[in-house]
Formats: sequence, structure tokens, C-alpha cells
Amino acid sequence: MKGVFSAPGDYIHFKSQVPLHKIPIGTKQWRYYDFGPKVVPPIICLPGTTGTADVYYKQIMSLSMKGYRVISVDIPRVWNHQEWIQSFEKFLDAIDVHHIHLYGTSLGGFLAQLFAQHRPRRVKSLILSNAFLETRSFAAAMPWAPIVGWTPSFLLKRYILTGIRDGPHEPFIADSVDFVVSQVETLSREDLASRLTLTVDSASVGPLLLSDSFITIMDTNDFSAIPQQLKDQLSERYPGARRAYLKTGGDFPFLSRPDEVNLHLQLHLRRVGVEAQPDLVRSIPKDGTGGSPSKENDEKKDSDDPPKDNGGNPESTSEERQLPPAPESSESHGLDDQLLSNAKVCSLGHEGAICLRHSALLKNQHTVASKILLQSTWEFFIFSLLPFYVESLYITSSYGWKFRQLV
Repeated sequence: MKGVFSAPGDYIHFKSQVPLHKIPIGTKQWRYYDFGPKVVPPIICLPGTTGTADVYYKQIMSLSMKGYRVISVDIPRVWNHQEWIQSFEKFLDAIDVHHIHLYGTSLGGFLAQLFAQHRPRRVKSLILSNAFLETRSFAAAMPWAPIVGWTPSFLLKRYILTGIRDGPHEPFIADSVDFVVSQVETLSREDLASRLTLTVDSASVGPLLLSDSFITIMDTNDFSAIPQQLKDQLSERYPGARRAYLKTGGDFPFLSRPDEVNLHLQLHLRRVGVEAQPDLVRSIPKDGTGGSPSKENDEKKDSDDPPKDNGGNPESTSEERQLPPAPESSESHGLDDQLLSNAKVCSLGHEGAICLRHSALLKNQHTVASKILLQSTWEFFIFSLLPFYVESLYITSSYGWKFRQLV
């Protein structure tokens, strides 16, 4: 299956220019990108079950060049929500970041809300896309959830990839699916198992101390895999949140509609008081050291002071190159109307997904028929034996327990 997807040229350029950081924190390995002026409070991007830090490369390149600091992370190998909260806090301490703005999609949106609930002093605003409030429905849909940690890698991938909506896609949506599928191939069995565990482990988001005016719900208006009930729950929980939708974009609008997503992210950051510093933007050198260098080189310059919360209507910065100056007070909505003529802001009830299109793995035109036949036969064989595999595990554990009692 590997070798079918060809990385787009802008991603190849991104990888050659922007440094990837890897730091061990306790028993966890954190993989992340950190780019843009470090004096600006960062927006941290949290991916879904199938995503990696790389899926937000279009946000990193665009926003950092406009004077924002963007950090994109992989979800580390954690096995419960409390461990996620503690591990993420240790990560923020390690990179010397104290006040953050979180952009979470799918599972990342759920984890962002949990962190905001339990560490309210650190989270200054939320942008939620394809997010949900509770995991009960996912657990009910996965009866084999108790053995997810023992499940082989190909079965985990198969479960994730078969949930994507069938049917033809627009080219830009198909490309976004292909890219995310290529990232799934880089994830280990343990990575997939831990993320699915976070998705089905019983939990729900409690009340947030964060005002609704500092929350934006952003989604596409065509399709996704999150049940309508969960989307309605999210909208009802935050009635005062700013709602935005993209007419099309599929499950991964940050890849398929990056210009519109980046525009909404900029509007959100300006609305909650984050001022870009375009005068501090440097061109990206070929050695990949531009933007935000490593912590050791910038430790003295890092000052993540909290943004000035002015009721969602911050003062503007006169140095922004791409956006016109933001008016103060109630006139801030005029800027939104002006900039969002093609990306409308209105009521939202849409959508999120943690699944991918399986057909993206079968693009080889000359061998697609044989691959489908071979894969179907293999999967039929595997899923026929899966109940016996689960039953054998149960019988083995039961007899092992009885044997230990006798001994």
C-alpha cells in the first residue's frame, strides 16, 4: 500500500524549511513544530485520531509568515484523559509556554476542551472543528473496545479507514484525504491504539470557566462522520460561541480549504486579543532555522504573557499586512463581514470525523482490481476469525485465573 501517495510540492517545501522538534518528557516522546515570532502567544494545533503534527503544515506556513506563532503537535502515547492533561502540561512547561490558544479537530478538539476544563488558567481561547463533548457513543459503537490495546495494527487501521463517507470527492478533498491517509501509515500500532482508547474511554467535558465569546466553532457544511446528535450537543453547550462554516471541505478542511480556515483562525486570534508581529517575521532559510528557533536560543526572548481580554474586542495592530486594521469595541463585527464574503459566519451544527477514505489507499491504476480482490479476501478471512480470536483470549485468561487459584 505504501508508495502510492505522492506528497504535494508545498509539503515537501515545508519539510525542507521548517524544523521538526522531538523531545522526551518523562516517558513520553513529543514530536512537534514550533514556528513564528516567539513573543506572540501561540496557537497550538491538536490533530484527530488519524492526524500528526504535519497535517497542519498549511496553517504553520501561512500564519507564521503573517506574524503569528504556530505550534503543531502529535498526540503522545497516553492511555487515559488524566494522563493526557498531565502530559500536555509538562510539555508546555518544557517549551516554556504558559498561556495558549488551542485549535483542535475531532479528537484534538475533545482533548482541547478537557485541558481547558482542568487547566483554565493556561487556555485563553478555543477553536473547535469536528469536535464533540463526550465519548459514550463511540464506545457503544466499538464493542471490542476493551481489547483495543491488543488489536493488531492492520485491524486498527482498517477500523479507522472504513468509516469515511463513500462516493466521489472533489479533487481538493480527495487530496486532503490522501495526505491524511499517508500520515496514518506513519503511526505505530501503539499510537493508534492509544488514540482509539482516548476516543472510547468514558469521559465528558464539564463546564468551562472560559467565556463563550472566546470560543469559535468552525466546520464544513457538506459532510463528516460525527453523528448529528454530537454536533448539536457542542452547539448547545456554547450558545455564545462564534460560529463559522465552510460550504465545502470534507473531513479535513485545514488541508482542503486552507485559505478559508486560516482566515477564520486569524479573525479568532485578533478577536481574543492576540496581536501578530509581522515585523519580526524572517524569511525561512534553507537550514530550517527561521521563525521560532529552538528553546535554547530563544529562552530569553520568550514572553508568553496573557492576551488583553477586552470582551472579545481587542485593539488592532497597525502592522498587519494581510488584514485591514481591526476596529475596536462593537465595530469588530464589521471586519468579519468584510473579510468573510466567501467564508460566511453563521449558525453551525456541523461536523467532525475521525475516519478516512479507504479507497485512497488503492490508487494504483494498473493493479487496483487485483489489490481489491486480494484485500477483500484477506479481510473476510481475518474478520471471520476475529470472534474466535477474542473468545480464545477470554478462555485463556479465565483458565489462567483458575489455575492461579489452584496453585
